[in-house]
Amino acid sequence: MIFKNFLKNNIYLILISLFLLITRIYKIDTIPSSVYWDEASIGYNAYSVITTGSDEWGSFLPLHFRAFGEFKLPVYIYSVATLVKLIGLNEFAVRLPAVLYGLGSLVLIYLLAYKITKNKLVSNLASFIFAVMPWFFIFSRTGYEVTAGLFFYLAGVYFLILGLEINKLFLFGVISLLASLYSYTSFRIVAPLTLFAFLFELLRNKSKYKFIVIIISVAIFIVSLIPVVKLFVYDAGFGRAQTFALIPGFQQVYDLQGKPHFQVTFNREGISWTKNIYQMASNYFSHFSYDFLFVNGDSNSRSQVPNSEQLLLVSFPFLVLGFFNLLKSKYKYSWVIFLTFLLAPIPAAITKESPHALRAVLLVFSFSITTALGIVYAKERIKNLKYQNLFLMATIFVFVISFSRYYLNFLNNYNNQIKNDWQYEYKEIFKVQNSGCIEDKYGQPYIFGLYYKKVDPKYFLETRELNDVSDWGFSTVKSFGEYKFLKKCE
Repeated sequence: MIFKNFLKNNIYLILISLFLLITRIYKIDTIPSSVYWDEASIGYNAYSVITTGSDEWGSFLPLHFRAFGEFKLPVYIYSVATLVKLIGLNEFAVRLPAVLYGLGSLVLIYLLAYKITKNKLVSNLASFIFAVMPWFFIFSRTGYEVTAGLFFYLAGVYFLILGLEINKLFLFGVISLLASLYSYTSFRIVAPLTLFAFLFELLRNKSKYKFIVIIISVAIFIVSLIPVVKLFVYDAGFGRAQTFALIPGFQQVYDLQGKPHFQVTFNREGISWTKNIYQMASNYFSHFSYDFLFVNGDSNSRSQVPNSEQLLLVSFPFLVLGFFNLLKSKYKYSWVIFLTFLLAPIPAAITKESPHALRAVLLVFSFSITTALGIVYAKERIKNLKYQNLFLMATIFVFVISFSRYYLNFLNNYNNQIKNDWQYEYKEIFKVQNSGCIEDKYGQPYIFGLYYKKVDPKYFLETRELNDVSDWGFSTVKSFGEYKFLKKCE
């Protein structure tokens, strides 16, 4: 009886969830046709952890995984490790967690939309818009850490809202935000700012235990940041960031022994704060440009089908109406949507590559709910109930047709368009080559050898030879076993 009532009350959410699962899982192991180096790194480190308890470099159950001059975060890798244990190291194991995190985000968008608006139609439409939105499509069927970050961030926001009413639930929100912080780098900027906003809101409450909750929340958050501070100050955590961040005052340097240090300086030649602040502002607002949202989208073909929009064009009028509706609404928690609109572009704005769909991924939440509000607002302007229903069905139909066009283009053309960008050449190379020299013109070939050959992590540690520390700071491999990786083979 309970199950029957659940199906009856949530039939549309269930259908939308099935739609997302089918469109993401279909040909997930062959489109894209090969793993990108980040996917290979995630997959092999998951394999290494599940077989030896350590990452590819021998660090036991790390919170930060060294890779290519950066550090990958643990949540997605440990998620993949569970699947690798069950089904082995392959594309399906690397990519399925992204689908599941995407499904979880869809459910959370439904719950958040209902919590904010108390309108089930808005909730169903928001989850539907999310499911057909091109912005999140590729991320949710490939091995992107951002999917875990978005899921835990939305879970955090949901529990923080509940915590404003039932204080003990606030701590669940804090813990979820911390999980997002250890899932994807953008949320290391967005999550603390979000927590600060909710702590301020909690401070305004008249609840009896608010000060206890605030003190515990701040304490938990500060303790959780210790590994991050250690990474940036005492290790090479800032190495990659300084190459693309528009922050002239910070840099990473190396001492005579090659040990990295974090350094603050305001004398970096040729770098201007004024110029960079102007650039950051331009980057920030570029995420709301018509060209980015509805015409050409993200220029990175691993983030978007080439020359495809981030949002379906049909959503444009509803997005405008939804924003208007949001401005005039009296929803108790409408400020949460404005907060995410405000915060989402910041991680991308402070870097040299903007607009950037991956770093500004939180906008998918803001746009989903706002578009749903616009559809409901337009529907309610129609007086006749019959025409209201016709309008709603016609709108959903147009969205489905628009997404179908995008989806079929992805299935039929994406692999042919972007094989090189997904480093397909290394898949072909390691199919036939069991030794010898391999050129690194497509970037970090060693990780593909480890991934495709499923190399024993212990054997890799015993036979590897590293490049000098000055080359990317760390993590480049010159050789292992019978393989050598050079810029040019003789």
